[in-house]
Amino acid sequence: MEFSSKLLENAVNEMSQLPGIGKRTALRLVLHLLRQPKEQTNQLADAIEKMRSEIKFCKRCNNISDTELCEICSNSNRNEEIICVVEDVRDVMAIESTSSFKGLYHVLGGKISPMDGIGPNELNISSLVDRVKEGKVKEIIFALSSTMEGDTTNFYIYKQIQDCNVVTSTIARGISVGDELEYADEITLGRSILNRIPFEASLKS
Repeated sequence: MEFSSKLLENAVNEMSQLPGIGKRTALRLVLHLLRQPKEQTNQLADAIEKMRSEIKFCKRCNNISDTELCEICSNSNRNEEIICVVEDVRDVMAIESTSSFKGLYHVLGGKISPMDGIGPNELNISSLVDRVKEGKVKEIIFALSSTMEGDTTNFYIYKQIQDCNVVTSTIARGISVGDELEYADEITLGRSILNRIPFEASLKS
């Protein structure tokens, strides 16, 4: 792809690094921005810069937040006795869109994957165990994707908290094996949360 402007080429190259954005799509987006009023483009740039410099991670659940505690953790109407364990913030958004869960979350930041060099110490597992040991949590719902890595992570956490007085459950397998939560439709995902099963039962299946 030939460019008449080095500035245009640099912008396209940077845009094409975004997930799912190829060079042609990046060029179309950059040209669209060039056609917009300068003020609108500046607002976009300012929003991205402000997000990158000021965004925080909730000190309790590791969800993306504007403050030390995210809006979910600071909401007094949420059930603090139930924690839904997810891989990343996209899963929180997916579950919240179902309006089927009123507890709290814990974002691991990934899942155990020895092939990728990701072990328990690279994830937010110890902070989850600490939350359980505080004694306020009555149930842990494992809502990781139904992959080998997800199941391995579930089992590792289960072993860490099995001596605590807490119920462990997992979302029902309405989510196909290998599927990521963020791609599940809201009805299926909502039912999987509501129809969750004891984690021990999932070990036998």
